[in-house]
Amino acid sequence: MTFPVRPSRLSTAALACALLVATGAAIAGDPAWARGIEGQRQADLGDGTFLNPILAGDRPDPSVLRVGDAYYLTLSSFDSYPGLPLWQSRDLVNWQPIGHAITTSVGSIWAPDLVLHEGRFYIYFPGRTEVGRSNYVVWADDIHGPWSEPIDLALPGHIDPGHAVGEDGKRYLFLSAGDYVQLADDGLSTVGEIRHAYGGWRYPEDWVVESYSQEGPKITRRGEWYYMITAVGGTAGPPTGHMVIVARSRSIHGPWENAPNNPVVRTASRDEQWWSRGHATLVEDAAGQWWMMYHGYERDHWTLGRQALLDPIRWTDDGWFVAEGGDLGRPLAKPAGSPVPHGMALSDDFSGDTLAPQWAFYDPAPDEMSRLSLGDGALTLRGKGAAPRDASPLTVISGDRGYEFQVEMEIEPGAIGGALLFYSDRLYAGLGFNGERFIMHRYGEERPARLPAGPGGRLWLRVRHEDHVMTVHHSRDGEAWDKYDVQMETSGYHHNTAGRFLSLRPGVYAAGDGRVRFRDFRYRALE
Repeated sequence: MTFPVRPSRLSTAALACALLVATGAAIAGDPAWARGIEGQRQADLGDGTFLNPILAGDRPDPSVLRVGDAYYLTLSSFDSYPGLPLWQSRDLVNWQPIGHAITTSVGSIWAPDLVLHEGRFYIYFPGRTEVGRSNYVVWADDIHGPWSEPIDLALPGHIDPGHAVGEDGKRYLFLSAGDYVQLADDGLSTVGEIRHAYGGWRYPEDWVVESYSQEGPKITRRGEWYYMITAVGGTAGPPTGHMVIVARSRSIHGPWENAPNNPVVRTASRDEQWWSRGHATLVEDAAGQWWMMYHGYERDHWTLGRQALLDPIRWTDDGWFVAEGGDLGRPLAKPAGSPVPHGMALSDDFSGDTLAPQWAFYDPAPDEMSRLSLGDGALTLRGKGAAPRDASPLTVISGDRGYEFQVEMEIEPGAIGGALLFYSDRLYAGLGFNGERFIMHRYGEERPARLPAGPGGRLWLRVRHEDHVMTVHHSRDGEAWDKYDVQMETSGYHHNTAGRFLSLRPGVYAAGDGRVRFRDFRYRALE
């Protein structure tokens, strides 16, 4: 399965122009749609400070890597493909997309680790299908690609691999539950048996958490010490569950001793701005300041998914460190470095000849891209399934608490075209149309249960999501709009309701027989 994306080798100035072109063509002359078109809240406050999140929306399990004066980042992509999104920055706060590292589906992708070893980039990650799970690696000699096909490391019993090089010069992969295994010198297979290295850290029994779930090991070498950063407490569930745990050892093989100030990060109260904070990676900036990057849920906005957060740390005289950012609800001094244009446009006039990087299919089949074509200012999708749950919708990640989007649809006879807020095949809401009748999607169910084949036709849909309420308007000409008579409350459309660790995303779908041509997808944040 090949998912081409737009070229990623752009200078800063060229990328800024590309972002403007990608969004501006669709909204020129329409000031109402010119606000918030990037769909990415700006972390940089412009006065030498920043406010979390640094990457808004569903950006879980961030793995960050510094190479010279540049930083690179990848994240969990779960059921969305293209997968393993890649971002670059010069200051850890402002980020721009540079592509994806995987197009071949290995199932739901969790908790990757991005590393550079002897001039080659590697990403280690777990993948899970209905059949089972394993851990994989992809590699590239250039961060922009091309990336290899995924290589199965035959590690079905663990998740969250973290790469390390020992004092013996050998490569190792640390895994969930405190285990580790040696890697071959090329990093593409394992050597010997899995061994147990670390027993974890136990929180007080009366703390309100989801589960113990020792996971996400990331190894950093500083001086004579190896530091292992892990997460316990469960990554969702109660807001006070997830946390950052630190242990250290002079040898990669242990013994590992726990930090006296564990947990170094934890949400202590649901009154804080950020919930379930954890799963951290350490990185040092150009000025020698150290940082933790991890994820968290925004208070009362589980639907946005786990967002990427940046927390300054301070090393203490005894060789441990403390987090300095508090609950991350206030502006913090920026890291060293020069900013780049931040964010990714979500609006799309479909003028390109490849799928733009903001789009991803949900749970695609190996031949999913054969459904899609671009040309004449339209994205054309061949129908699949009968409803969003089995139609592999195309979605974008929104980081805004409130937003609107609209799209024009040209629906062939027999097809159904629609716009929706999509969490997973179990939970979504929106509206579809066959040219004659509407089909309402709510709670992941349909009313009517199934639409018969219709005559097709043209329709514009506008979806507004504000204060967890979804409102849909429709139009036959793009000028006169009618409100659909059902509004939908979506505050429960998240992991704690339906699992999967995903987010509620704007999207479009094509179902039934025939094709749907989508034109002029416009997105704006609500001020």
